[in-house]
Amino acid sequence: MKKRILIIGGYHKAESLAKSFLHRGYAVIVINKNPEHCHTLAQIAELTVLIGDGSKPFVLEDAGAEKADIAIALTPFDEDNLVICQLCKKRFHVRKTVSLAADPEKISFFYSMGIDSVVCALSTITQIVEQQAFLDEFTTLLPLGHGELRISELRLNANSPVIGKTLSAIGLSHEVIIAAILRQDQHLVPHGDTVLWAQDILILIAAAQKEAEAVKVLTGR
Repeated sequence: MKKRILIIGGYHKAESLAKSFLHRGYAVIVINKNPEHCHTLAQIAELTVLIGDGSKPFVLEDAGAEKADIAIALTPFDEDNLVICQLCKKRFHVRKTVSLAADPEKISFFYSMGIDSVVCALSTITQIVEQQAFLDEFTTLLPLGHGELRISELRLNANSPVIGKTLSAIGLSHEVIIAAILRQDQHLVPHGDTVLWAQDILILIAAAQKEAEAVKVLTGR
């Protein structure tokens, strides 16, 4: 059965994401309250489009939110995106929710409210949303040096084998650097004796060929 993606709001971003997901073979449903935008989106083959306010439970129900694997909220309003994701998660039991946040200071709050992935509007939105929608912990934020280096973000869950260990003890390649740790409201510059906690967000700089190896060390996958 095809994985089902529900996208709410975000006209141009929704269009780009929908085409990308459809190309990968996923079933995609878009909700947009603007009739003109819906008319344009409806021209995309195999895309299901629904006119309505995605922050309303009955609209999400009409869209079949209970069958969605991933819900992505892309409206221009942070509060609406939070409400949409919470409804999808708590009422319709969507496994993974992704929210756009225009205000970077709200990112930690959104995570604390149970949103699985939060994307700041100041970032490279399409690339990050596409990857965060499908990868539970890992996102490549930016390639450097013609792709030879990558800056990446990885969130440690409670099952990570490195929880409670110091950086010097986890055995990362010398071609991988943990440049920063985002821990609740703190922004840490780590050292060898820094201990890793569950829910830490690690900012990695890695040689492209060592990135997958680093993810395996840090997540056990």
